[in-house]
Amino acid sequence: MANAIQNERLRMYLEAEKAVLSGQSYTIGNMTLTRANLSSIRAAIDGLLAGGAVLEGEPDTRGMCKRVVFIDGR
Repeated sequence: MANAIQNERLRMYLEAEKAVLSGQSYTIGNMTLTRANLSSIRAAIDGLLAGGAVLEGEPDTRGMCKRVVFIDGR
């Protein structure tokens, strides 16, 4: 089961990604400001997912496999 702290960090990074995607940079007067580095946020999200973090309501399927056996019905 994934760690609750990792899950919370994943949720926060996904919110940050959403904020950045809705407006990466903005201008006030003659200054242009950038919210955050999107590639850093994506790298953190990918790392958390690889480490086992899951979103609420999503089943943790790491390590699960299914085997299909075909039976000849002749």
